[in-house]
Amino acid sequence: GNLGTNSEEHPVLLTDSPLNPRKNKEKTAEIFFETFNSPALFLSPQATLSLYASGRTTGLVLDSGDGVTLSVPVYEGFTMPHAITRMDLAGRDVTEYLKLLLRKAGYVFHTSAEDQVVRSIKEETCYVAFNPTKEEKLEQDHHGSSQTYRLPDGQVLEIGPERFRAAEILFRPSIVGTEYSGIHECVVDSIFKSDLDIRKTLLSQIVLAGGTTMLPGFGDRLLNEVRKSTQKATVSGVKIRISAPPNRHHLTWIGGSILASLAAFKSMWITKSMYEEQGPNVIHKRTL
Repeated sequence: GNLGTNSEEHPVLLTDSPLNPRKNKEKTAEIFFETFNSPALFLSPQATLSLYASGRTTGLVLDSGDGVTLSVPVYEGFTMPHAITRMDLAGRDVTEYLKLLLRKAGYVFHTSAEDQVVRSIKEETCYVAFNPTKEEKLEQDHHGSSQTYRLPDGQVLEIGPERFRAAEILFRPSIVGTEYSGIHECVVDSIFKSDLDIRKTLLSQIVLAGGTTMLPGFGDRLLNEVRKSTQKATVSGVKIRISAPPNRHHLTWIGGSILASLAAFKSMWITKSMYEEQGPNVIHKRTL
């Protein structure tokens, strides 16, 4: 879309994936400086911005959006690439699995907008079960809960155990046949890949970001699973704290606006003249 602004007049702060290859970053610099004639550019990892938005510079960001889930430890504003854990399973997969479950329950959507409808059902009715075994037992005993959902054409659906079964794949990806060990293990793996002396700090400052973490019950289940996984290890007895900001689906954007408004940030921009002198490689010299 047209932002109604002149690209030659505005510096650009761009969010960046922590595992983005160097070549991609150089290409980005080339596009912004040569195609858009931007006066200045800065790339910042999404996790760092999410932490800024929650008032921290150190912590572990668990960011789960539509297509990918990332667990990113950040220490004093710098991401630690060696300790990042990635899982190619996120919101889109929950939507796909919900679609399958609803079809099995006899619901077929005769519309080209089926995916949007199912996504909407997910956002309005799905939740993460704290104890899925207990919920499944309630289902067997016919004491399970359900929720109605009205389709745009007026048809009313009765959504039952699909409400928690769909999101269960985040914690047990084997349900949909993938090798990942679960979203909680992403957090635990990142903690254990981090330096020993900051593990306790990271565990006490876990920040949730991304739309998939908005599922009701997500934070409580994550806390419980991380606690169970770390109890067996050397970091037992540590107070695990999970921060779930209410605006976490916009956390990266909020962090970006905070960073860009800091007086000290002006010295961090990569300017067009720096790019002209040093070439695309300059992009690696100033990134958080």
